[in-house]
Amino acid sequence: MAKADIDFEKELWDAANELRGAVSENNYKNYILPLVFVKHLSERYEVVREELKDLLKDPNSDYYTTDKEEIEYVLNDPDEYRSRNTFKIPETASWKYLKDNAEQDDIKVKVDDAFDVIQELLTGYNPQLVNILPRIFVRSELSPKQTGGIINLLSHPKFSEKENPESDILGRIYEYYIGRFAMAEGSGAGQFFTPGSIVRLLVELLEPYKGRIFDPACGSGGMFVQSLKFIKEHGGNKKDIAIYGQEMTAQTLRLCLMNLMLRDLSFDIKLGNSLLDDKFPNLKADYIIANPPFNVSNWHPEDLPDGDPRLFGPKEEFTTDGSANYMWMQTFWHHLSDTGTAGIVMANGAMTSNNKGEKNVRQHMVDNSMIDAIVRLPDKLFLTTGIPACLFILSKNRDGKDGTHRERNDEILFLDASKMGTMASRKLRVFSDDDINKIAETYHKWRNRNGNYEDVDGFAKAASIAEVQKQDYKLTPGIYVGTEAEEDDGIPFEEKMETLKAELLAQFEKGEELKERIKANFDKIL
Repeated sequence: MAKADIDFEKELWDAANELRGAVSENNYKNYILPLVFVKHLSERYEVVREELKDLLKDPNSDYYTTDKEEIEYVLNDPDEYRSRNTFKIPETASWKYLKDNAEQDDIKVKVDDAFDVIQELLTGYNPQLVNILPRIFVRSELSPKQTGGIINLLSHPKFSEKENPESDILGRIYEYYIGRFAMAEGSGAGQFFTPGSIVRLLVELLEPYKGRIFDPACGSGGMFVQSLKFIKEHGGNKKDIAIYGQEMTAQTLRLCLMNLMLRDLSFDIKLGNSLLDDKFPNLKADYIIANPPFNVSNWHPEDLPDGDPRLFGPKEEFTTDGSANYMWMQTFWHHLSDTGTAGIVMANGAMTSNNKGEKNVRQHMVDNSMIDAIVRLPDKLFLTTGIPACLFILSKNRDGKDGTHRERNDEILFLDASKMGTMASRKLRVFSDDDINKIAETYHKWRNRNGNYEDVDGFAKAASIAEVQKQDYKLTPGIYVGTEAEEDDGIPFEEKMETLKAELLAQFEKGEELKERIKANFDKIL
């Protein structure tokens, strides 16, 4: 069944109204998300405490006892909670305490004090979690009434991890505020949250059961969250994966750390610009799952060191300041292990761009058999951008020597999913489980030994490298699968319409000028 992750836009809009006038729009999420995080930690503590109580009462449990002192000791032992991926939350830092005191004049102080208590617990657990919960409410312009209003709104069950255990609530809230207030946030920066159905599709394609998972543009950590869910669903062990990530925005990095901490994953996440300041120069990952910012210009490739090991060739020929898309591609390839696979969300324009610094990289990738598959996606999958997107699957495991996958060095699989998906709302399209399974199974049938893959007109085509070379290295699936080959420039429809409108108005003005000149000439003749 197709559905959006969680339907709580109205509640988030109400929360935004509480903040309005006291907090700038681009900072809304920085007040809402820490409170939701504290709410989740508090809920988790309550759940584990109830589980311990049940164990202490159960005669068949190793915890069973009727000794009151022993019961109190177990219920207040911090190690019991840490062993169950949570913390013993003191009463004054609990969500119940904040909600009970939401109408008090000193609620801002109580919130910041609760942040301090929980921050101390987090830092003691993992030094990377320092400063996740800074004191921000007391020094804000929010009134006590506004602060209490937010707490009451966030007490709605829709924001409960206990009620929605499989949903990336933090990530969805982040997406909402980035999208709703994109102008204040700076939408040109290309910063947006990866929709859940795209993340699920990438994870199903790559199947990251075990090994090192890397995302050099990790954002809120949604790729990691979905990878963990995949492992659980397939009977794997989260201890078999190690998470590595880099994020260039400090506020977003904090959100990613919150997400990973809640799931008790082994992680190493660093702050920095992956393109110009690679914090993991020696990392070779088994899986790279990423949604880098689309079409970033003016990223300063001139600042790359000569002989940067990520580049396929001379810097002046394999980079362009007009778009960082293919610098991301070279970065991903550099970080893959000898048998690694990468799944990347890209703007459609990357499939056909003719800029020298991009086409040279794409041609190199095709000629050297680096591209495993291309998946064209439908529109309206993103709430926060109208840019049409596709998936690039890169692999260093195309020779068939791993015993699981067949040799496919001379092929690229093209999948056109542009007509798939269901509208979950007027603005948002999502992939259903059937959609995801169809795309992933087709890829696996093509990639796996004895997969019994067959081309499907209009949807799937295994094209030879020679065919792609003959098409001037264009990677649009429609060229190969038999549908109309659309040249997509990666410009959102709304932007195109604005440009066309401006051009039309300019033509109207010129028409008026011409009409006046003709009339003046007639007057001279008469």
